[in-house]
Amino acid sequence: MITVVGTGTGAPLSTDVLAKAALVIGGRRHLDAAHLPEDVQRIALGPLSPALDAIAETLAKDLSVVVLASGDPGFFGIVRVLAERFGAERLDVRPGVSSVAGAFARLGLTWDDAVVVSAHGRDPRTAVQLCRAYPKVAVLTGPGSGPAELGARLAGSGRTLVVVSDLGEPEYERVERVTPAEAARRNWGTAVNVVLCLDESRAPRGPRTMAGPAPGPGRWALEEDAFAHRDSMITKFEVRALALARLGPRPGDLVWDVGAGSGSVAVECARLGAAVVAVEKTEDGCERVRANARAHGVDVSVVHGTAPEALAALDDDPDAVFVGGGGRELGAVVEACARRARRAVVVAMAALDRVPEARAALARAGFGCDGVLLQSSRLAPLPGDVTRLAATNPVFLLWGERASRPNEGAVQ
Repeated sequence: MITVVGTGTGAPLSTDVLAKAALVIGGRRHLDAAHLPEDVQRIALGPLSPALDAIAETLAKDLSVVVLASGDPGFFGIVRVLAERFGAERLDVRPGVSSVAGAFARLGLTWDDAVVVSAHGRDPRTAVQLCRAYPKVAVLTGPGSGPAELGARLAGSGRTLVVVSDLGEPEYERVERVTPAEAARRNWGTAVNVVLCLDESRAPRGPRTMAGPAPGPGRWALEEDAFAHRDSMITKFEVRALALARLGPRPGDLVWDVGAGSGSVAVECARLGAAVVAVEKTEDGCERVRANARAHGVDVSVVHGTAPEALAALDDDPDAVFVGGGGRELGAVVEACARRARRAVVVAMAALDRVPEARAALARAGFGCDGVLLQSSRLAPLPGDVTRLAATNPVFLLWGERASRPNEGAVQ
C-alpha cells in the first residue's frame, strides 16, 4: 500500500503511518519535519522516475510506502502520477488543506467561483490569459512562473495580486497584496505557494450551484441591438456566428479583434472565456468597445491605434485573430496578424477586390486558406400582417489555420 499524506497546511503527520513504512518519499523539508526513524529508507523528491522505481521495488517486497506532499496531493499533486503507475486501488490518500483553499481562507474569500490553474513546470502563458479573462484566479507557481513573471505580463490590467508564501508555517507565513507592477520588481524566492489574481471591480456574487467560473453563455452570435454601434457598422450576427466557430475562443486563449469597430466579436470571444485585445483606430470606437464590454460583464483590453503599426506594441502572440477592418492596408494587416497567430486568422470583407490580397497574405504566412461568401435574408414585416425577406449585404469570410497548433488544448 502507498499512503499519500498531505502535510504543511493539513493535520499533523500521524506517527503510526510512518512506523509501518519501509520507504518514505517527499520533499526535503517534509522529510526533515517528519523525524523519521534511522532505519527507514528515504528519498528526497527530485526527478520522479527514480522515486517511482523505488516504490515499485518496495511494493514488490510487500512492504509499505509513505509519500509526503504539500496540502492536498490529489489537487494538481502526485496522486495522479501514482494512480497512473500503480493503480488508484493501491493508494491510501490522506489530504491536507490545499494551498488554494488555504490562501483564500486567509483572505476570508470563497473559492468555489475561482479559476485554478497550474503554472508549475509549465509555460505561464495559459495562466496569464486566464488572469486577464476572469475576475478570480488562483495560480500555482513554480520557477520561471512566479509572481514576478505574472506581474510583468499583467501590468496595467487593473488586477490585484495576492502572493501567499510559506503557507502553514506560523513563523514565516506571508500574505501580501501587490499590484502587478510591484510584483514584477521583486525577487520572491522559492517559498511562494500560490498567487491569487483578483479583479475586485468584477467580483462574482450570489449563491453557486457549480464550482469554477460562471457557466459560459447559453447563446452567442447575439443580435446587433445587443451592442452599441454606429450607423449599423457592426459585424452581423450571421457572419459573427461562423467567425466564432472558426476562431474557436476558449479559456486560456488570447484573441485579437483588429479593426474592432463596436467590439461585437471581441465581446463574444470574451463571453466564451478568452482573453481579448481589441485594436481600434478611432477614439469614439474605443470607448464604444469598452462600453459594450462593460454592458456584457467582460473585460476587453482596448488599444487605440491603426493596424498593422499598433500590433507591434502587443507583447503576447494571439491564439486567434479576427480582422474586421483594414481598408487599403488589408493585406499588410492580415499578414502581420498571421505571422504572429498561433492557431487561426479569420477575415471579414465586404469588398470583392480585397479577397485576393487577403488570401495571398495568409498563404505567405504559412496558413492554409478557406472561405465562403455569406448571403442571408431576414424575415421582415410588411403592411397587412405579412412577411417578406430582407437581404443583408453579402460578406466574404476567409479563414486560415496552421497545420501544427502550439499548445493545442491549452487548459487541461
